[in-house]
Amino acid sequence: MKVLLVFAHPEPRSLNGALRDAAVDELKAQGHQIRVSDLYAQGWKAVVDRADFPPLAPDARLKVADASKQAFEADALTEDVKAEIEKLLWADMLIVQFPLWWFSMPAILKGWVDRVFAYGFAYGVGEHSDRRWGDRYGEGRLAGKRAMLIVTAGGWEEHYAARGINGPIEDLLFPIHHGILYYPGYQVLPPFVVYRADRLDEAAFGSIAARLRARMRTLSTTAPIPYRQQNGGDYLIPSMQLRAGLSDPHVRGFALHVRDEDAVQPQPDLEAAG
Repeated sequence: MKVLLVFAHPEPRSLNGALRDAAVDELKAQGHQIRVSDLYAQGWKAVVDRADFPPLAPDARLKVADASKQAFEADALTEDVKAEIEKLLWADMLIVQFPLWWFSMPAILKGWVDRVFAYGFAYGVGEHSDRRWGDRYGEGRLAGKRAMLIVTAGGWEEHYAARGINGPIEDLLFPIHHGILYYPGYQVLPPFVVYRADRLDEAAFGSIAARLRARMRTLSTTAPIPYRQQNGGDYLIPSMQLRAGLSDPHVRGFALHVRDEDAVQPQPDLEAAG
């Protein structure tokens, strides 16, 4: 398997750095091909601006989606962006690793998504009609590939439980899982989440690293989160409303978009140090 690991942490000696090394070592031991995009080490430019779209005339108004489409179709995106797109097309498996900062990903990683997931590559593709609404949510350029998150959080596991003050971890990660990864076609595996990340001792890290290595050995066999496919018949087109009767009437929010026959979402691999 060809694996791309996109890493977003500014300190290589951090817990995240140690987890990355454990994952990479295990993947290599299993015979996988591995490439790492270390965004901080690369000095990744996180902000979308005019410099991202060389074909844009100096006096033209910047409309980001239109400019992205024009540059992608002309093969005129910047070299750093084209290099990351090439890696995504090369990889069978994408692993995205980051600390949970302010309930989301670090800005540099969001900037990687903003710039690399170009119009015509990750979105704006496929037929838009009364039968289909583009190739997205289970279809698209990256369909047939797998993806998963490795996430560290400072809070307790209980804080991210169904009744926890921070909200359920699956809800916090839904915009990334469903809106960034599933949207262009990835099959999204349950995440590997480490809690109390700032309070781990050596023994706790050893246990976590062992479980992470075990996850790296099952990347091809772990069942993905069973999100509903947009063009599979569950949604009305073009309103994109879930058809009546396909979900428990008491279910609300993000859980509506997980198929009822698999209503119990695969549990993330959770780690908490006591």
